[in-house]
Amino acid sequence: MGRELSEYHRAVADRNRTAIIASATQLFLALGYDRTSLAGVAQTAGVSKATLFKQFATKAVLFEAVILAVGDADAQDLPEPAPGNPRAGLLALASAYASLLLRPPTADMIRLVIAEGPRFPELRDRTFDFGTLPALTALEGYLRSEEKAGSLRMDSRATASAQLLGMIASAVFWPALVHPGWSMEAAEIDTVIHQAVETFLARYGA
Repeated sequence: MGRELSEYHRAVADRNRTAIIASATQLFLALGYDRTSLAGVAQTAGVSKATLFKQFATKAVLFEAVILAVGDADAQDLPEPAPGNPRAGLLALASAYASLLLRPPTADMIRLVIAEGPRFPELRDRTFDFGTLPALTALEGYLRSEEKAGSLRMDSRATASAQLLGMIASAVFWPALVHPGWSMEAAEIDTVIHQAVETFLARYGA
């Protein structure tokens, strides 16, 4: 009976956390960091303030959870290509990364961090990776497997990974961040991804 109750309470806590993060995302984007209150988040989520404070002691902690949730949703679905065909593997990972960056909340959340960070030290002291860290980790792991297979050769997997992801982000994401409403056609994004992978292979292909 005790274990059943524990599982029940854990399920309730997970549902509450999901509701709180969804409500906080909505309010942070609509009102900004300063004007969003934890009481308002609790009310919108349909939970008590005590329930909210059990999971998120401060607004900065809640904001970080919202930011990380933006990247984690797609980061969990990053592919795990088998070694042996670096072109196909890199294209799969690069395409998944571009899709992660182009999710609508991502640019909006980064704009919010940039706008609010200088005014709130509690935000400046936290790290927001928007899924980039999981993508880097997945890519570095794949590059390691291709190096062992003899398909690729590089001095630093971390540097090479950042270079590939940077080529994609600089073309398909950062312009949209600076110019709201800016977009690229799917064919243009596909071209960027293919050119980035070909550039990478020209440099690091064994």
